[in-house]
Amino acid sequence: MGVHIHQHPTRESDLGHSSTASEKEEAAVQVENGGTDPNNKGNNKNVVHKEEFYAGNSIYAKLHRITGRWGVEERGIERLPSDERDARKPMTVGITWFSINMTFVSLTLGVLPVTAYGLSFVDAAILIIAFNFLGSLPVALFSSLGPVFGLRQIPLSRFYFGYHGAKLAALINVAVCVSSSAINAVVGAQLFHAINPRMPGWAGILIVSLTTLVICTMGHRFVHAYERYSWLPCFVVLLIVLGVFAHSGNFDPLLPLGTGTAEASGVLSFAASVYTFTAGWAAYAADYSIYQPADPKPSARVFWWAFAGNFFPTVFTELLGAAVMTATVHHTDFAAAYDEAGLGAVFSHMLIPAVGKGFGTFCVVLLSLSIIGTNIATVYSVSMSVQVLGRRTQRVPRFLWTLVSTVGYTAFAIPAYQEFATYLGNLLLAMSYWISIYLGISLTEHFMFRRGVRGYKPEIYTDAKKLPPGMAAITAFCVGAVGVAMGIAQEWYRGPVIKAVGEEFMGDLGCVFGFLFTTVSYMVLRYWEKRYFGR
Repeated sequence: MGVHIHQHPTRESDLGHSSTASEKEEAAVQVENGGTDPNNKGNNKNVVHKEEFYAGNSIYAKLHRITGRWGVEERGIERLPSDERDARKPMTVGITWFSINMTFVSLTLGVLPVTAYGLSFVDAAILIIAFNFLGSLPVALFSSLGPVFGLRQIPLSRFYFGYHGAKLAALINVAVCVSSSAINAVVGAQLFHAINPRMPGWAGILIVSLTTLVICTMGHRFVHAYERYSWLPCFVVLLIVLGVFAHSGNFDPLLPLGTGTAEASGVLSFAASVYTFTAGWAAYAADYSIYQPADPKPSARVFWWAFAGNFFPTVFTELLGAAVMTATVHHTDFAAAYDEAGLGAVFSHMLIPAVGKGFGTFCVVLLSLSIIGTNIATVYSVSMSVQVLGRRTQRVPRFLWTLVSTVGYTAFAIPAYQEFATYLGNLLLAMSYWISIYLGISLTEHFMFRRGVRGYKPEIYTDAKKLPPGMAAITAFCVGAVGVAMGIAQEWYRGPVIKAVGEEFMGDLGCVFGFLFTTVSYMVLRYWEKRYFGR
């Protein structure tokens, strides 16, 4: 039976002497096993209270007692009790997502229609609006589940993949988080280089990485505090960019870059990239809403706030990026700036002559720093995925995994700096393959087999014998991977369907095939799995 210490400790002496040694050791075990609540009522079954992280004489507890004095968040993947839900406004979830997406990183997706897929602005605009709408829906759904269950996203995935199957999802999520963080750091470094060409790429990467590390180490409250305001400077700068570019007369909305089968191929590939960019947050969604109250009405409002926080900023930034890139086709100065240092140089090329070197440089600096808002989301969430991999990884405090992941993605970002466009395109497609499989399993389980939130028993999230066996999910994952392989259309590989029909007619359909193969196979396999095992 776990120990619930009712008096919140405020001093180191309280943390070290608020219970007997045996009680501390027992409470430490509860942290590892998922915790418990003595009242054992409703939403407070199998939870871990804040005080339990400090209990015992283990290195784990001692580290938490030290960092707790500095306000560092203790909680990793452990279920959050309802009496520690201190966020009261669902709007804060929407603002957090708004800040995560209202950054220069979202603008870079607008580069792809012109540089990679040969699409006009009109084509790109239709796809950006439609597929961001679709991509925002699963993020909003899983955001609304966080308050209901008090669980982070990857621990919540145990209800879809099973206790051990969720480790596969966690491992892939770690790879995606590290890769995404590296690309974010590269984008920031490019902007710094556009301001100061003598500044090496690695220096800009370190600025983004170290700033992100500090905020993510402190945890949930600091993340939300930063995101509450970080969107505003970037939004103001982008409005200035919009005004300057509109006044320049360089915008070409009907630029005919592709026709016929070539255009069709670009449409399919760019649609997958847009959808992935937004829907990819579904694998982290509940991480940023679990501190909301568990009541049904606030959870419904969380859904709509999360939807708005994803849809509106991504549409705005991606449309602006696509519009600016039309100028690179017929204007050699824009094209030269892009070739030299990417989209950041294009923005610098526009702003400095129009608003002056001092203010223009300041605007680009603000855009560079906005990238931290996006990077925080991936770096903060990666530690949750690592903790799901096993009991030993869970016993390592969350903030230490944040440090390890920062070292890892920084080491990857520095060599990626010179080949940003290639890495970005490949990353977005790889994310689309993974998220299509993840959503095929999780959405099917949620709607078809659990019939909504009433089909969950969140208190069993640590019990492998009560969770789904995971065989259906793992098998469906493999089937989905086969579907992905059949529809891939990349320079390094072309699937058999693409070879048979022709890439010029279809484009990359890996994410579409992956979702369909996963969903259909999971429906069949999960039916028989549940019928045989009863869970």
